[in-house]
Amino acid sequence: MKHLLSVEDLSPADIHSLLELTDHMVEVSSRPIPKVPALRGKNVVSLFFEDSTRTRTSFDTAAKRLSADTMNFAVASSSVNKGESLRDTIETISAMGVDAFVIRHKSSGAPQMVTRWTNASIINAGDGWHQHPTQALLDCYTIRAGLNRRDSFDGLRIAIVGDIKHSRVARSDVQAFTKMGAHVTLVAPPTLLPPSLDGWPVEVSHDLDSLLPDLDVLYLLRVQRERMDEALLPSLHEYSALYGLTAERAARLAPHALVMHPGPMNRGVEMVVDPGELPGSVILHQVTNGVAVRMAVLFTLLGSGSDLRTGDTV
Repeated sequence: MKHLLSVEDLSPADIHSLLELTDHMVEVSSRPIPKVPALRGKNVVSLFFEDSTRTRTSFDTAAKRLSADTMNFAVASSSVNKGESLRDTIETISAMGVDAFVIRHKSSGAPQMVTRWTNASIINAGDGWHQHPTQALLDCYTIRAGLNRRDSFDGLRIAIVGDIKHSRVARSDVQAFTKMGAHVTLVAPPTLLPPSLDGWPVEVSHDLDSLLPDLDVLYLLRVQRERMDEALLPSLHEYSALYGLTAERAARLAPHALVMHPGPMNRGVEMVVDPGELPGSVILHQVTNGVAVRMAVLFTLLGSGSDLRTGDTV
């Protein structure tokens, strides 16, 4: 692999291999000094043109645990505000010596375009409504660990609930979950579904309550009000009444069912109940697993494989 741009580019075997490697990264992260010299001398640059807490911090932590040098590009105080183009930004930073760019951009396809302007590896950390492949991988790893499904997701029933229309997480997760063998149902009001679902290997429902008892995973999405340029919902209160996770709905889930959310969550909207009170909530596990998964991705793109098998730390 040279780049990680989309889940579409990954085969089921690729996903399985990355999840197996993540097991090793979890072990590294559990050490008293969670650091190995696997990427010593490599330079990883984070370019985030949209706000981020989890993904940006997670990638930075992952790179440092592998002993890579890191650079965080602050768009708010950069020459982008003087009119510098994305291409000029990439070419300028590349000239300083870069092995990998981690890029988040509001425009779909921006990470793919960047591959033309640099020899560095490109990791898509979210582009518009399009893709968020490392989120899909960490979600797969969380399900794999939470339900003890090491080899496949055959037979698992997963519902992705909420703002599907604006969600790169939904697109990436659908591709990853179905490649692993899961049965996926999208649950949302019609106004929060994409105009076309042709090619999506999913079922669609507008009735969350009818699905709850049979689910293995309930995946809730944030209502992305900042991406909405039209009135798609009568009110957040009505949305919450039909699609929010209340204590009553949580009680109808199977005892083994997992509750997931990519964050940040709108408490009182998609999450009416406190997720900390749900025995099946793995939301914080998703955050923890995100570091290990991103270590696996960085190592796959930039590493040699030799330094992970030692207990050496730096």
